[in-house]
Amino acid sequence: MDIDALIDEHSDYLYRIAFIYTKDLQVAEEVVQDVFFNFYRTNQYDGRASVKTYLTKMTINRSYDYLRSWKHRRTVVFEAFTKSGASAEHKAVATEERTEVTNAVLQLPVKYREVLLLYYYEELNVNEIAELCKLPLSTVKSRLQRARQQLKTILPQTEWEVLHDA
Repeated sequence: MDIDALIDEHSDYLYRIAFIYTKDLQVAEEVVQDVFFNFYRTNQYDGRASVKTYLTKMTINRSYDYLRSWKHRRTVVFEAFTKSGASAEHKAVATEERTEVTNAVLQLPVKYREVLLLYYYEELNVNEIAELCKLPLSTVKSRLQRARQQLKTILPQTEWEVLHDA
Protein backbone atom coordinates (compact mmCIF):
# COMPACT_ATOMS: atom_id res chain seq x y z
CA MET A 1 0.00 0.00 0.00
CA ASP A 2 1.24 3.43 -0.94
CA ILE A 3 1.32 5.50 2.26
CA ASP A 4 1.35 8.81 0.35
CA ALA A 5 -1.87 7.88 -1.45
CA LEU A 6 -3.47 6.86 1.87
CA ILE A 7 -2.47 10.15 3.47
CA ASP A 8 -3.85 12.14 0.53
CA GLU A 9 -7.11 10.21 0.55
CA HIS A 10 -7.85 9.97 4.29
CA SER A 11 -5.95 12.65 6.22
CA ASP A 12 -8.65 15.36 6.11
CA TYR A 13 -11.33 12.94 7.27
CA LEU A 14 -9.15 11.53 10.06
CA TYR A 15 -8.16 15.03 11.11
CA ARG A 16 -11.85 15.93 11.60
CA ILE A 17 -12.41 12.73 13.60
CA ALA A 18 -9.42 13.46 15.83
CA PHE A 19 -10.63 17.02 16.37
CA ILE A 20 -14.07 15.74 17.42
CA TYR A 21 -12.39 13.97 20.33
CA THR A 22 -9.49 16.21 21.24
CA LYS A 23 -10.99 19.65 20.58
CA ASP A 24 -7.48 20.85 19.73
CA LEU A 25 -6.28 21.41 16.18
CA GLN A 26 -2.60 20.80 16.92
CA VAL A 27 -3.31 17.65 18.89
CA ALA A 28 -5.62 16.39 16.15
CA GLU A 29 -2.80 16.86 13.66
CA GLU A 30 -0.39 14.95 15.94
CA VAL A 31 -2.93 12.16 16.40
CA VAL A 32 -3.33 11.73 12.63
CA GLN A 33 0.44 11.77 12.12
CA ASP A 34 0.79 9.08 14.80
CA VAL A 35 -1.93 7.02 13.16
CA PHE A 36 -0.25 7.06 9.75
CA PHE A 37 3.17 6.43 11.28
CA ASN A 38 1.89 3.45 13.29
CA PHE A 39 -0.09 2.12 10.32
CA TYR A 40 3.04 2.17 8.19
CA ARG A 41 5.40 0.94 10.91
CA THR A 42 3.34 -1.92 12.35
CA ASN A 43 1.80 -3.21 9.11
CA GLN A 44 -0.99 -4.96 11.05
CA TYR A 45 -3.81 -4.19 8.62
CA ASP A 46 -5.35 -7.54 7.69
CA GLY A 47 -8.00 -6.46 5.20
CA ARG A 48 -11.04 -7.52 7.27
CA ALA A 49 -12.38 -3.96 7.21
CA SER A 50 -11.88 -1.15 4.73
CA VAL A 51 -8.70 0.88 5.12
CA LYS A 52 -10.82 3.94 5.97
CA THR A 53 -12.61 2.07 8.78
CA TYR A 54 -9.32 0.71 10.10
CA LEU A 55 -7.65 4.14 10.09
CA THR A 56 -10.73 5.72 11.67
CA LYS A 57 -10.68 3.21 14.52
CA MET A 58 -6.95 3.83 15.00
CA THR A 59 -7.66 7.58 15.13
CA ILE A 60 -10.43 7.15 17.68
CA ASN A 61 -8.23 4.94 19.86
CA ARG A 62 -5.29 7.35 19.64
CA SER A 63 -7.60 10.26 20.50
CA TYR A 64 -8.82 8.36 23.56
CA ASP A 65 -5.18 7.81 24.53
CA TYR A 66 -4.67 11.56 24.35
CA LEU A 67 -7.77 12.26 26.44
CA ARG A 68 -6.60 9.83 29.10
CA SER A 69 -3.16 11.40 29.26
CA TRP A 70 -4.20 15.07 29.13
CA LYS A 71 -7.42 15.14 31.09
CA HIS A 72 -9.50 18.29 30.97
CA ARG A 73 -7.17 20.15 28.65
CA ARG A 74 -9.30 22.46 26.55
CA THR A 75 -8.59 24.75 23.66
CA VAL A 76 -11.58 25.66 21.55
CA VAL A 77 -11.01 26.69 17.97
CA PHE A 78 -13.85 27.97 15.82
CA GLU A 79 -14.07 27.72 12.08
CA ALA A 80 -16.45 29.98 10.23
CA PHE A 81 -17.71 28.56 6.95
CA THR A 82 -19.66 31.37 5.39
CA LYS A 83 -20.73 31.97 1.83
CA SER A 84 -18.44 34.32 -0.04
CA GLY A 85 -21.32 36.42 -1.39
CA ALA A 86 -22.95 37.03 1.99
CA SER A 87 -23.10 40.48 3.53
CA ALA A 88 -20.82 41.44 6.40
CA GLU A 89 -23.80 41.44 8.77
CA HIS A 90 -24.90 37.99 7.62
CA LYS A 91 -21.35 36.67 8.03
CA ALA A 92 -21.14 38.09 11.55
CA VAL A 93 -24.48 36.53 12.54
CA ALA A 94 -23.55 33.19 10.95
CA THR A 95 -20.19 33.19 12.75
CA GLU A 96 -21.83 34.00 16.07
CA GLU A 97 -24.42 31.23 15.61
CA ARG A 98 -21.75 28.72 14.58
CA THR A 99 -19.71 29.69 17.64
CA GLU A 100 -22.70 29.11 19.93
CA VAL A 101 -23.41 25.72 18.39
CA THR A 102 -19.73 24.74 18.49
CA ASN A 103 -19.47 25.74 22.15
CA ALA A 104 -22.56 23.74 22.98
CA VAL A 105 -21.36 20.63 21.14
CA LEU A 106 -17.94 20.83 22.77
CA GLN A 107 -19.63 20.92 26.21
CA LEU A 108 -21.16 17.49 25.62
CA PRO A 109 -19.46 14.43 27.08
CA VAL A 110 -17.25 12.65 24.51
CA LYS A 111 -19.63 9.69 24.17
CA TYR A 112 -22.47 12.00 23.09
CA ARG A 113 -20.32 14.37 21.06
CA GLU A 114 -18.86 11.43 19.17
CA VAL A 115 -22.17 10.06 17.84
CA LEU A 116 -23.63 13.52 17.25
CA LEU A 117 -20.71 14.68 15.10
CA LEU A 118 -20.44 11.41 13.22
CA TYR A 119 -24.16 11.58 12.47
CA TYR A 120 -24.53 15.26 11.52
CA TYR A 121 -21.10 16.31 10.30
CA GLU A 122 -19.73 13.11 8.82
CA GLU A 123 -23.21 12.07 7.68
CA LEU A 124 -22.87 8.48 8.84
CA ASN A 125 -26.03 6.56 9.59
CA VAL A 126 -26.62 4.94 12.98
CA ASN A 127 -25.64 1.49 11.67
CA GLU A 128 -22.30 2.81 10.41
CA ILE A 129 -21.68 4.62 13.70
CA ALA A 130 -22.47 1.45 15.66
CA GLU A 131 -20.04 -0.56 13.55
CA LEU A 132 -17.32 2.09 13.67
CA CYS A 133 -17.55 2.62 17.43
CA LYS A 134 -18.22 -1.04 18.20
CA LEU A 135 -21.42 -0.18 20.05
CA PRO A 136 -24.86 -1.78 19.97
CA LEU A 137 -27.26 0.02 17.64
CA SER A 138 -29.57 0.85 20.55
CA THR A 139 -26.69 2.54 22.40
CA VAL A 140 -25.90 4.72 19.39
CA LYS A 141 -29.55 5.73 19.08
CA SER A 142 -29.89 6.53 22.78
CA ARG A 143 -26.63 8.53 22.84
CA LEU A 144 -27.76 10.49 19.80
CA GLN A 145 -31.08 11.25 21.47
CA ARG A 146 -29.41 12.25 24.75
CA ALA A 147 -26.96 14.48 22.88
CA ARG A 148 -29.89 16.27 21.23
CA GLN A 149 -31.64 16.63 24.58
CA GLN A 150 -28.55 18.12 26.21
CA LEU A 151 -28.09 20.54 23.31
CA LYS A 152 -31.69 21.65 23.67
CA THR A 153 -31.00 22.67 27.25
CA ILE A 154 -27.83 24.55 26.25
CA LEU A 155 -28.95 26.29 23.05
CA PRO A 156 -31.77 28.75 22.48
CA GLN A 157 -34.85 27.42 20.65
CA THR A 158 -33.83 28.83 17.27
CA GLU A 159 -30.47 27.03 17.32
CA TRP A 160 -31.71 23.47 17.88
CA GLU A 161 -34.69 23.32 15.57
CA VAL A 162 -32.45 21.67 12.97
CA LEU A 163 -31.59 18.80 15.32
CA HIS A 164 -34.47 16.64 14.18
CA ASP A 165 -34.86 13.04 15.26
CA ALA A 166 -33.14 10.40 13.19
